[in-house]
Amino acid sequence: MLALPVVLFTVQVISACLARTGGVAPEVPSVRPPSRPQAAVLMPAHDEAGGIAVSIASVQRELAPNDRLLVVADNCSDETAAIARDAGAEVVERRDLERRGKGFALDFGVRHLAALPPGIVVVVDADCTVGPSAINRLVRRCAASGRPVQALYLMHSPAGAPLKTRIAEFAWVVKNEVRALGRHHLGLPCQLTGTGMAFPWALIRTAPLASGHIVEDLQLGLDLAAAGAPPEFCPAALVSSVFPLEASATASQRTRWEHGHLGMIAAKAPSLMWQALRHRQGALAAMVLDLCIPPLASLVLALCGMLLAGALLVVAGRGTATLLITGVSMSMLLGAVAMAWFVFARHIVTLREMAIAPAYAVGKISLYMGMLRRRQTEWVRTRRDDGRR
Repeated sequence: MLALPVVLFTVQVISACLARTGGVAPEVPSVRPPSRPQAAVLMPAHDEAGGIAVSIASVQRELAPNDRLLVVADNCSDETAAIARDAGAEVVERRDLERRGKGFALDFGVRHLAALPPGIVVVVDADCTVGPSAINRLVRRCAASGRPVQALYLMHSPAGAPLKTRIAEFAWVVKNEVRALGRHHLGLPCQLTGTGMAFPWALIRTAPLASGHIVEDLQLGLDLAAAGAPPEFCPAALVSSVFPLEASATASQRTRWEHGHLGMIAAKAPSLMWQALRHRQGALAAMVLDLCIPPLASLVLALCGMLLAGALLVVAGRGTATLLITGVSMSMLLGAVAMAWFVFARHIVTLREMAIAPAYAVGKISLYMGMLRRRQTEWVRTRRDDGRR
C-alpha cells in the first residue's frame, strides 16, 4: 500500500523533470475561441484589510475592459469591505456566523453574479497576487476546453524566513508545481488548489460550493471530475502568495491542509475510485490515485515505521519481503525528492539544508498524533503577521 503512492509520486516527478528540461509547457489551446469571453474575478475575503489592496491592484492590471472584480467580504470585523471599495472593486458583504468558511463565501458571490452572469469565473484569494497575463490565459484556456482550469499556485518564503519555512516552500513546489506539471505532461487532470481557478459559468453556477470543508478546493475538484469535468493545469498562469512569518500561523495552516488531505483520503478515495471504475471515468481514477499520495512528511514517517517493522520481522525469522519492498520504496522516494530539488528548487534550499529535511518530517509527528486524537474538521482562517485571524 505504501509502495503504490511512492511509484505514482516518482512517475510524476520524472514526467515533470522531462517537461522542464525539454521546455514543454503546453498552455496555448489548440483551438482558440473567436473572442475572449467576459470574465468575473471572484475574491473571497475574511479580515484581509492589511493586504487586500495589493491583491486587488494585481488583478485589476490583468482585467479586460468588460471584466468584473467582485470581492465578497465574508464575516469581516475589520475594514476589508471599505478598502476594497476604495481600491475600485465591486463589493458585497456577507454575515452568517453559523455557516463559516470559504466555500460559503464563494457560493454567495456566485449567486450575486447570477444577476448578470459572466462567461468565465476566476477565483483569486485575497492574499494572492496574479502574474502577468495569468487571468487572460486562464480565461482563454477555460473557454476553449469547457473545463475548470487551475493556475500554478506557489507560496514563497518571506525575507528572513527560517529553514523550516523554506523547506515548507520546497514541499509546496513539489506538490503544486512538480506533481501538477508531471500530470499535465502525461495528459492527466490536476487537483484544484484554492486560488487561480477558472470555471465556465455553466459549471460554477451549479457546483456544490456551499461547504465549510477545510480543504474545499480539493473536494470541489473531485466533485467536478465525478460530474465529468476534471480540472486541467495551466502552468503558464502564475498566482502567488507568501507564507506567514509567525510560527503559530504556519503551524495552523499546515494542520488544516494535512488533516484535510488525509481525511479526504480516508473518507472519499474508496467510493470515488469505485465510481471511476464502475463508470469507466479514467480522469477521475487518475485524480483519486493522485489524492492517495499523502503529504511527503507523512509518507516518509510511514515508510520509516515499515522499515522498523520489516527489520523486526527479519529478526523474528518471518522473511525479508517487507524490509526489501519498503527499502526499495524509500530509495525511490528519496531519489525522486532529490530529482525534484535539483531541477526545481535549488534556489530555495541548499544541498546541505536538504540533508536536514528528515528532521522536518520527525518534527511533524505531533501534528499526525494530534490527528489521531482529534482531527481538525472546522474551517479556521490563517493568522497573518499583523496578528489578525
